[in-house]
Amino acid sequence: MNFSQLVLASHNAGKLKELQAMLGGSVQLRSIGEFSSVEPDETGLSFVENAILKARNAARISGLPALADDSGLAVDYLGGAPGIYSARYADGQGDAANNAKLLNALEGVPEDQRGAQFVCVLALVRHADDPLPILCEGLWHGRILTAASGEHGFGYDPLFWVPERNLSSAELPPADKNRISHRARAMAILRQRLQLDAVER
Repeated sequence: MNFSQLVLASHNAGKLKELQAMLGGSVQLRSIGEFSSVEPDETGLSFVENAILKARNAARISGLPALADDSGLAVDYLGGAPGIYSARYADGQGDAANNAKLLNALEGVPEDQRGAQFVCVLALVRHADDPLPILCEGLWHGRILTAASGEHGFGYDPLFWVPERNLSSAELPPADKNRISHRARAMAILRQRLQLDAVER
């Protein structure tokens, strides 16, 4: 399967940069923002449903094969919340408000009950009506800190403690994060499905 261009169903510049770095140079990733400023309603009840919905929408608008990433944070103590609502957890007020709301929800919760995982589902469709989307899932396990730490990344990265590195996600150098994150894990599966490693060697 050979794709020279994919449109990414996201207006998030950080996500575009991160995923392009993981994909490598053989595929050009273009933002849906080149084609439309309208975001589709994410009406699915799971990461998988929303990823497919966004990919189909991007393919329909751009006429190109489309890649969508639906990702978020699932906190064990909160029954998997904020989950698919991670980006709009604090009613669309942005990362700082989302982080503040999460810290408030976990106030007083002991360290051993603050387990969480970042979840990423990638959906790739060849065209808008593709009956067989390629789906890849990555999970990154850690726990939620009691205060933000670190300057890198975006979203909940400053609150997500990575045990194997003894750092928060926002303290990891971007290149290191791009090797071990939920997106990296999902992207490794996608690269394998697209046989990109064989192409680039």
